[in-house]
Amino acid sequence: MLDRREDQAAGLRRLFRRAPPQVAALYACGRHRAHNAVLAAHRIAGHAERVLILDEAEGEAGLGAALQLAAGPDLLQLLDGRTTLAEVLQPAPGLLGRVPAVAAALALPLLDDARRACLVEALRILHRHASFVLVHADGETAGQPSPFAAAAPRRLLVAEASASGATEAYRTIKALAAAGAGSVHVAVCRARSRDDASRFFSGLDALVRRHVGLPLTWLGEAERDDLAAALTQSDAASAARAASAAFMRRIAVRGAAVKPVRSA
Repeated sequence: MLDRREDQAAGLRRLFRRAPPQVAALYACGRHRAHNAVLAAHRIAGHAERVLILDEAEGEAGLGAALQLAAGPDLLQLLDGRTTLAEVLQPAPGLLGRVPAVAAALALPLLDDARRACLVEALRILHRHASFVLVHADGETAGQPSPFAAAAPRRLLVAEASASGATEAYRTIKALAAAGAGSVHVAVCRARSRDDASRFFSGLDALVRRHVGLPLTWLGEAERDDLAAALTQSDAASAARAASAAFMRRIAVRGAAVKPVRSA
């Protein structure tokens, strides 16, 4: 049972920061968003096949079609007692599998302690078999993340090297910053070459630094680089920069909220 004094995401935060597995909120941008997200998941999985996708994106933004999976029960349906964890987990070639969690993400803040603890325990069981858990979310919801996405200690953005990819990436990063993210890891996909991918990231990084102030960490190309190793190795280096940037944003926001007192 979760302590009643804790906020509704506290149990998730503890779970998602416990290793293994590593947990990241995954956002993808561009004309092929779902396929870009699946590409990144497969690259992180490598040959281990131990990546679990907790998919909270709705409709066409979800990964069911890209993974060629039929619609299945949502994680929330575990609470009715007629659905098992084995039925909720959808096996996918090259991955541990996908768990549909649209309804669970929406309902979690409304659940009582017992039902919320039930869902957290289900995730804990799934985590035992995974080396990475990716909370896949729609970039349109980045400004108001679900408890699952908010509890993830990392944000991974897969940005398509295209005009639409750049526009969506900037919009998503800006929303993540407004929601309190300390930093974002970025992998570029569908670039014509490594130089093209590097230029795309450099342009995005310069724009974000100028207008948002959120540190971006370059992971490389989704098609060619070891994203799992890059995520692991970059954490320590980016932690200090992320904390500093988050501190400065909080100071700026709070400073703007305080109105000066005028003397009579």
